[in-house]
Amino acid sequence: MQRITKTAVKKTNLGRKIIPILTMLLLLAAKGEAQSRREMVRAHMDSLLQKRYSRTSYDTAYITRPEFRLTMKARANVSGNSIHTRGTVNGIHSEAHLKTEKKMTLSVGANYQGLSLGLSLNPASLTGKKKTDYEVNLNIYSTRLSLDASYQNSKTLSGDIEQQNFFHIVQGQMEMKVLNIAAYYTFNHRRFSYPAAFTQSYIQRRSAGSWLAGLSFQGGSIKKSKDAPEAIPDMRIKADHLGLGAGYGYNLVLSGKWLLHFSALPTIVVYNHNNLTVNGERREASPLRLNMIFNERLAVVHNFSPQWFAGVTAVMNNSIFHNDDVVINQNKWMFRALVGMRLWKMRK
Repeated sequence: MQRITKTAVKKTNLGRKIIPILTMLLLLAAKGEAQSRREMVRAHMDSLLQKRYSRTSYDTAYITRPEFRLTMKARANVSGNSIHTRGTVNGIHSEAHLKTEKKMTLSVGANYQGLSLGLSLNPASLTGKKKTDYEVNLNIYSTRLSLDASYQNSKTLSGDIEQQNFFHIVQGQMEMKVLNIAAYYTFNHRRFSYPAAFTQSYIQRRSAGSWLAGLSFQGGSIKKSKDAPEAIPDMRIKADHLGLGAGYGYNLVLSGKWLLHFSALPTIVVYNHNNLTVNGERREASPLRLNMIFNERLAVVHNFSPQWFAGVTAVMNNSIFHNDDVVINQNKWMFRALVGMRLWKMRK
C-alpha cells in the first residue's frame, strides 16, 4: 500500500486553489483587453465624427458650430393643406374649395455630432381616434444645399364643390395624395446658414444674407372616395408642376441671442401636367402661361445660454396655376415650436 505524505496532500490542495484563481485572472485580463479595444474603437469613431463635425468650410466670424457634441430637442408640429380648383368640361363648370384637417404631432430628436435620430407621435392616436391621414416630411439643411420634401395622403378633406349644384364635402368623401419638394442652393454659404435657423446645428454669430437658386415640385391628385355617396360629383383633379427660380434669404442676429430668419424662393413653372376629369370626361390644361410656385421660410430662435434654446419655424409652399382651362392653387404649410438643450462639451 502506497504511503501518502502530508506534504503531497498540501501541494495537491494548493494546486486546486491556484488553478481557479489563475483562470479567473486570465478571464479578467481578457475581458479588460476586450473592453480596452472597444474603448479604443469608440474613441476613434468619436474622433472621426468630431473631426467631420468641426470641419471649417465657413467664415467663423459669421458662423460657428455649438461647443457641445449632443443636441436634444422637443418639437410640436402643426400642418395643413388647402386646394382651390376650377375648370369646365363639356360645358359643365366645376369648382372646388377643399382643405385638410389640421394635423398636430409631437416629436423628440437627438443629434450627436451630425448623426440624428428622431421619434414622432400623433396625440390623436392615443385617444383611439381612427387615423385616416399620414404625412412624411424630410428636411435636410446644409451650408450649401438644402431640401424640404413632404408626402401627404389625406382623407380628411372637407369643403364645397360647385357642379351645377352646390355640394358640401365632409371628411371621408374625397381623398388627396400630394408631394411637395423644394431644393435650393445657398451662394453665400460661408456667411449665411440655413441650419442655424432650422436645425440649430450651427450658430449664426453675425447678420448675413444670401441669394438662392432652386427648384420646386408640386404634384398629386384629388378624387372621389369609394365610400362617398353617389350624389357627390365624380371628379378627379391631377396636377404636376415643376418650377425653377431664384430668391433671397437673410439671418438677422440681435444682441447675440436672437436669430430672425426670412427667405423666399419664387419659381416659374417650366413644366406642367394638369387635367380635370368630370364624369369620365377629361380636360387637359392648355400650354404654359406665367404660373408660379412660391416657397417661404420663417424662423425665430432664442439662445438663452450656450446650452438652452427655443424657437418657432414656419415652412410654406404655394402654387398659382391659372389658364383658360384649369385653375389649381395649393397652399401647404407647417409650423413648429421647439425647445432644446446641448450637452457634453467638445474635446479640445
